[in-house]
Amino acid sequence: MAETGYTRSPRLVRGALVQLAEDVIGVVPNVIPFQYNPETLTRKLTPWNPFEVDQTGRGQIAPTAQPYDPKEAVTLEIHFDAADQLEESDPIAGQVGVADRIAAIEKLLLPSQGLLGDLLGAAAALAGAPQPPQRPTVPVALLVWGPGRILPVRVTDYSIDETTFLPSLHPLTAKISLSLEVLTPDVFRCESGPAIELAVAAYRFFRLQQSALALQYNARNAAQALSLLPF
Repeated sequence: MAETGYTRSPRLVRGALVQLAEDVIGVVPNVIPFQYNPETLTRKLTPWNPFEVDQTGRGQIAPTAQPYDPKEAVTLEIHFDAADQLEESDPIAGQVGVADRIAAIEKLLLPSQGLLGDLLGAAAALAGAPQPPQRPTVPVALLVWGPGRILPVRVTDYSIDETTFLPSLHPLTAKISLSLEVLTPDVFRCESGPAIELAVAAYRFFRLQQSALALQYNARNAAQALSLLPF
């Protein structure tokens, strides 16, 4: 609850990243809530451009053609600070600061078979057991920015500034800059599984909400729009 001095202050909704790892026991979410919501979330949409088609294909593609959803990139900064936890004598913060939160974010960049699967694989490797060949993949992640925006994403760029440290040199504060690419259903055409189904459903639900908002706005402004037309 945000402390604003008013008893009827709205509850603060925190954004999060949720990794959907398909473990041996099913889909296990790795939830990484934002300690502080980013002040800025930057989005860039790049529509498919029919005018970039090779000259031999000109005339065969309508200039209004849009066979794919636009590519969407999201950039944001996440800040972590262990000060509050240290004041509350949190034993984990006292030992590692915010290193555990950093590790959770960086798991989004690494191939994984889920927490349990990774532990079992690491244990088998230490024991010298042969490992079956696999094609490494990163689990699907969701950007949760309130109930109206839950999107499947993949991290495309990551940088971190660690500042102030414990005597063990674990960081007490950190700023993480993330670039995310929104994953449309088209990219999952050759994949399947419970996590993929959740990702596709989240994307389609977001687009449905966007269409409903646009329809609502257009209905409110239809008369004004018609008055602008000279015919």
